[in-house]
Parts: sequence; C-alpha cells; structure tokens
Amino acid sequence: METLRSRQTAALKQMLNLNQPFTQSLAVEPTWKLLIFDGYGQDIISPLLNVKQLREAGVTLHMHLNSQRETLPDVPAVYFVSPTESNIQIICNDLRKSMYDSYYFNMIYPLPRPLLEDLALSAVEGGIVQQVQKVTDQFLAFISLEDDLFMLSRYSQTSPYSFFALNNPSASDESMNRIISSIANGLFSICITLGVVPIIKCPKNNAAERVAEKLDQKIRDNLRDARNNLFTQENVRASYLNIHRPVLVIADRSLDLSTMLHHTWTYQAMIADILDMDLNRIRMKDKNGRQKDYEFSNEDKLFNSYKGSAFPLVAEAIQEDLEAYRKNEEEIRRLKDSMGIEGSTIIENESDLLLDSATNKLSSAVGSLPELLEKKRLIDLHTNVATALLDNIKK
Repeated sequence: METLRSRQTAALKQMLNLNQPFTQSLAVEPTWKLLIFDGYGQDIISPLLNVKQLREAGVTLHMHLNSQRETLPDVPAVYFVSPTESNIQIICNDLRKSMYDSYYFNMIYPLPRPLLEDLALSAVEGGIVQQVQKVTDQFLAFISLEDDLFMLSRYSQTSPYSFFALNNPSASDESMNRIISSIANGLFSICITLGVVPIIKCPKNNAAERVAEKLDQKIRDNLRDARNNLFTQENVRASYLNIHRPVLVIADRSLDLSTMLHHTWTYQAMIADILDMDLNRIRMKDKNGRQKDYEFSNEDKLFNSYKGSAFPLVAEAIQEDLEAYRKNEEEIRRLKDSMGIEGSTIIENESDLLLDSATNKLSSAVGSLPELLEKKRLIDLHTNVATALLDNIKK
C-alpha cells in the first residue's frame, strides 16, 4: 500500500535520477552527480534517504547551498532548494561562474516568475544556457516522518507555525498572510504528492478557515488550468476524483489545548517529551559523556510495532528480541566449534565462515549474519534509548 512517505520518497528518487523514472536495476548504472540543498531541502531528504540510498541514486557528494563549494566542471549538479530570493542569488552566482557541467534545478515549491527571469539572465551572462537542463517545481514542501505522519517545517522555538506565532496579537497582517500562504502551499504539496482532491472541512472565523480558503482556491485554479494541471490522470488516482475522496480537516489548536499538556507513558511520546528527538533522530550522551546519535528508520520493526505501546511492553519486547538474538548467536557459535573455528564472537570470524561452506546449516547461518548484525544494532539502539528514558524518569 502506498503511503505519503513512500510517494515522497519515490518523488525524491525520481528527482535524483534527473527527473526520469527511478530503477534499481543493476544493469543500469546511475548518472553520477552532485546534490546541493538548502536547510529545508536537507530536512525533507534526511528522514527519507540515508547516505547509502543517495549513493545508489548516483549522488557522489552532497553539499549545502551556503557552503564553500569548488568548481567541478565535469559533474552534473542537482539542486533541491526553496525558491527564496537569497537562494536564487546564490544559484545565479553559480551560473555566472559556470561551476558545473549541467544544472537541474528543483524547487521545493513554485518558483516566482521574477526569480525565474533572474535565473535565465544569469545563465545568459555565464554563457551556459545549453547547460541548464531543467527547472522543475517539485511540490514537496513538507517533511514525512512516518508513513502517514508529516510536518510542514522542522520544529524550533522560533517556528513560523508555532501556536504563539499564529496567536501573537502583535503580528502584522502581512506576516499572518505569509504564514497562512505557507501552510496552504504545504498542504497543496501533500495533495499533489498523494494525487488526491480532498473534501476540506474547517471551523469558521479563524486562521484555519483562511488556510482552507487558500488551499481550496489553489486546487480549483490548478484543476481549471488544462495545460499545467497537476491532477492529471497520470498523477491522480481516478477514483478520488469521483466518490472516494479523502476528507481534510483543518482545525485550530486552541480547540484542544489539553492535548499539548497531556504526556502519555507510551514509547514514542516519552522519547519526544524526555529526549532530544528531531527528524526521527535522537541525540544523547553515553556513559562516557560522548554525544551519540540514534536514528529510527522505517525498517525498524520493533519501533513501528511498539511506538504506541506502554513502556513496560516495550521493555519486554526488547528482552524477547535480545533472547532470540542470543539463541541465534549461540547456534552459530556451536556450528563454528563443531568445525574447529576458534573465536568468541560471530563478527570476528565472519570471513572464515564465508570461506568454509562445508554444511548447508553453516551456509544458512552465514547468510543470516547481516540480518543478525542489523538486529543486534537495533536491540542496542532501543536498549540505550530505554535506559536513557529510565534514567531521566528517576531524576
């Protein structure tokens, strides 16, 4: 079943494949390229694609737009940035310097016409019009944290989407209109990514209604535009244009203030409340005071199964996984001993095991080593996280 996360991931992979359908076929070697992103682009990519997956998509180097970058005249560059005036000026400077072999510009949300003209002028000034391959509005202005959980921007105390920002009595009409337009852009991106035209519901006479009106107008304008209609048959699930349309409820946080003050004893909620969790990544210190980062991936079965469970159930699940791992480790150790292979850990003699396939059992055990090692990594991750939660609770 396709989810918001999977569809956004697919859109990013297609973008990295120079806006061509992405394939993982070993027979097709990817085009090696440089990826350049701004802060928002990095936040969008980070929870979805790790370094290994970027490498599989042909990305040999990824850099921040504002970093010091060297000229690489033989390398194509894929940009994934917000079309702000400051970002476009940096890109214009890249064009004037002719820094890369070819350019693929991907805007997180639509690029305004004046800034597009600035890009075109810079390409002419740099004499590299033919090297600018594509300028694409990606409509990916949201961050997917889970299959069906997203946020419009990374959390910070100065976030423009915070409860305080939206209810600040001293906020100007201009700043409020900017916030509402930004929220509508993000929700419109989600509709495009999912390929759905939702039925919009909202309360009246507050900011939620203004967001709903802007979003409704964006969808209607796009449906009327036959030439640039993003809700085409190729992109939209046809049934959703008929009777099976999802309902989008836009509510005001002030209707349910108690939820912000309610802290449950479930695993994911405790991690968010107690530990430093950001974009599915936890930062905490080990026993020696060293900073450690732990990342929850979509393939983490234990977290996916128990994130909404009470903490004692999570502890039991971790213990069960640990016992299953030890049982498998003991089985491999027994096979090693029976074949005269010395060593106390399964990792130290992995190469020896791979070289000796005297029995089917041993071959099967060797084949399961990567899976076992990944399982051990996840067990250690959750053990450390659970221990940190307990230590903080005791304080």
